[in-house]
Amino acid sequence: MSMEDFELARLITFGQYAPTNSIIHRLDPRTKLVGAFLLSATLLAVGDWAGMSLAVLALLGLSCMAGASAGYVLRAFRTVWPFMVLLAALQVFFASATRGDCSDLWQWGFVRVTTCSVELAFVSLLRFIALFLLINLLTMATSLNEVTHGVQNLLRPLAGLGLPAHELALTLAIALRFTPLLAEETERLMKAQAARGADFGRGRWGFVQRTKRLLPLLIPLFVKSLDRAETLATAMEARCYSGSGGRTQWVQLQSRGRDYIALAIAVLLCAAIVTIRMT
Repeated sequence: MSMEDFELARLITFGQYAPTNSIIHRLDPRTKLVGAFLLSATLLAVGDWAGMSLAVLALLGLSCMAGASAGYVLRAFRTVWPFMVLLAALQVFFASATRGDCSDLWQWGFVRVTTCSVELAFVSLLRFIALFLLINLLTMATSLNEVTHGVQNLLRPLAGLGLPAHELALTLAIALRFTPLLAEETERLMKAQAARGADFGRGRWGFVQRTKRLLPLLIPLFVKSLDRAETLATAMEARCYSGSGGRTQWVQLQSRGRDYIALAIAVLLCAAIVTIRMT
């Protein structure tokens, strides 16, 4: 196997911040978080292929505006395409007819392929691609510090109701930061097993063999994650971290005109996706 087959940290772009000076990077993090929430809610509500297609094209355009190359975006899907194929296959072969105008394409026993199941699989695939592009865009254009400050400021009005806004924002930031770290740890474990003669499959079509070989790595990966969590907790205690009580903020977020324009564009995009579904 080549060394490229083990470079998971390079292939997994989710959670990795790309420091460029694009217009999306310069937006207020609260604007990006609210826009991402509106788009994700719209994607989960819409069930039409035309709306999903519009969302995918719009998110690809936004990714290019954020400075992402086509290779960078496509490389992100390199690690999830087997799951996408499995999801589409399950929808095609096992989804039941939901409308009266569905016609049978193929049937063998309890496995039934209809025009509705094919359409549902296509829509689900587009929805998964759109959500993946949205998350990838958000993490690429927003640093962890910006995510923390943005979530904390958005949840601050609910702090009076007992909601721990600061703790929730910190938990989200740690979860996003641990994603590329887990990829690096998995890469080290795979290299160690390959040095001992383990075969993780060759080429892109060897994902079945790689999946079988990766299952025994879950236990040491879980142990390493607990070790990292314990180290992080010890470091926070050594720095006298005590939560949000009595803490002040050095970073003061301020919305500008471009933030309101970006929110208006996000709302118009959501309305366009829903409108296409209604036509």
